[in-house]
Amino acid sequence: MIKFSPFFLLIFVASCKHETSIHPERKNIVETVYASGKIIAENEYNLYALSNGTVIKKLAKEGDSVTRGQVIYVVNNDAPAAKLDAARSNFENAQSNVSDQSRVLKDLKLSMQNAETRYANDSLQYIRLKKLMEEGIGTQNNLDNARSTSLISENQKKSAEEKYYSTISDLKVTLQNAKSQLAGAKTDLDNYFIRSEGNGRVYQMMKEQGEAVKLNDAVALLGDANKRIIRLAVDQQDVSRLKTGQEVLLKADVTGNTIYKAVISKIYPTMNEVDQTFRVDAVFSDNNDQHYIHSSVEANIIIQKKENALIIPREALTTTDSVQIKEDGKIKTVAVKTGIRTLNDVEITGGLDEKSTILLQQK
Repeated sequence: MIKFSPFFLLIFVASCKHETSIHPERKNIVETVYASGKIIAENEYNLYALSNGTVIKKLAKEGDSVTRGQVIYVVNNDAPAAKLDAARSNFENAQSNVSDQSRVLKDLKLSMQNAETRYANDSLQYIRLKKLMEEGIGTQNNLDNARSTSLISENQKKSAEEKYYSTISDLKVTLQNAKSQLAGAKTDLDNYFIRSEGNGRVYQMMKEQGEAVKLNDAVALLGDANKRIIRLAVDQQDVSRLKTGQEVLLKADVTGNTIYKAVISKIYPTMNEVDQTFRVDAVFSDNNDQHYIHSSVEANIIIQKKENALIIPREALTTTDSVQIKEDGKIKTVAVKTGIRTLNDVEITGGLDEKSTILLQQK
């Protein structure tokens, strides 16, 4: 009787592999791309403080519907309010100075009219004396004096006119400056009233009455009341396989195992260099009532699917395009053509049929 050493028996047993055979099956197969992300409100945005100060009024709460321009917070504004009053007073004074009732312009206009009257009289006197001298009446000295007086009056008339119109021009510039200062003061004061940028809903109020705020502090989160966007992050190696309109199946942490349907609405072209992903947005396609936002989601984006496809386990592939089959008692390797691949299964489009006996080797 032949005896085997324990060492030889160990090698013999370890080298034996149990072979299991299967046949390709007909079933549905779906190829997907995994993505993760969160649900946000459409047109979601933060409101920011435009000034430093203290919240003196909080005029909204979470869940409120708001309209464009509605005041959400009021920040202490005594100083800019006083500045606005001063700017308004300056503007009103500047308006008065260029109006028909302007005392400044009335005095200058009166001076201009007096200078015109004086010049008219003096020039007429000069012309009269000149005619008399031509007739031999009068003296040259009187004529020269009249001529000088007429020239002086003419210069005074021109000076009065220039002063009048120059003052009008200066007052208009002053009015324009006062108008600009008033607009600036209004803007400065308006920065202490934090307003909604559009119609929608308040999702978060970040400051309380009496709390200090600084310039560019986020104070509230707002967005559309009912519309939701699913913001997903897709690996850079998968994004080229996506296109708008593809179906998305997702689960949200806040609703457990409920499956929601959505479709891709937008694919962003710029990669996030931090995590090497691309942003992809989807919108819900089924009727659902998503009250919550910023809930984490996991999603499968359907790339392609086929019904009644010929399927084998992915582990049956000995290489990317071949399997081992048993035919007529012999084991041989055959090449196959594949289609859709998933984590567990692969579609066979050529090289096998439902009667093929495929060997799986269990280690």
